[in-house]
Amino acid sequence: MGPYKLLIDGQLVDGDAVMPVINPATEDVLVECPRASKAQLDQAVAAAKRAFPAWAATPIEERRKALLAMADAIQGDLETLARTLVQEQGKPLQDAMGEVFGAAAFFRYFASLDLPEKVIEDSDARKVISRRRPLGVVGAIVPWNFPIILMAFKVPAALLAGNTVILKPAATTPLTTLRIGELVKDLLPPGVLNIISDANDLGGAITSHPDIRKVSFTGSTE
Repeated sequence: MGPYKLLIDGQLVDGDAVMPVINPATEDVLVECPRASKAQLDQAVAAAKRAFPAWAATPIEERRKALLAMADAIQGDLETLARTLVQEQGKPLQDAMGEVFGAAAFFRYFASLDLPEKVIEDSDARKVISRRRPLGVVGAIVPWNFPIILMAFKVPAALLAGNTVILKPAATTPLTTLRIGELVKDLLPPGVLNIISDANDLGGAITSHPDIRKVSFTGSTE
């Protein structure tokens, strides 16, 4: 398996440290995984912040095309992703394949959405229009039990809206997510999507980071 890399500013890089990923069926070490440092989180956030203005200005149709390309990449690697998910998470292969396929489907679903203007008032006195604008850098923290489908609930929605993303999978199930980073790194401009893995020690740094404007989090309070 692997080697696995972090995705920071469009580049696949080693972590500043490594950590073991355990096969829950055998309790043996499956592989050594990159572990990002706080400095690497800061690098990822800085890259996402730099990438944000151009991505936010990218026409939504181009952002849709990027999501569809990501969906194709995920579905095209279905078997490898599913078997990796089985080994790190423990669910049956059929369920893992359904999760990966479902993730690709959610990327396609979000690509079908629009961000329409809403006319709140149009009278002789005034015209008021509501327009949706991206926030900036968004953090996405994903748990261990459905790591790929829950990633697909968060990442494509943020990207479609014009945000840039820092994605952090659970410490116990980082491999499939890191594999997706390898698959999609050339489908987006550098810095638009960054993927880091940690030993459950960077969540607080993400939620308190001054340059992260929003966090989508699924998991325990711990």
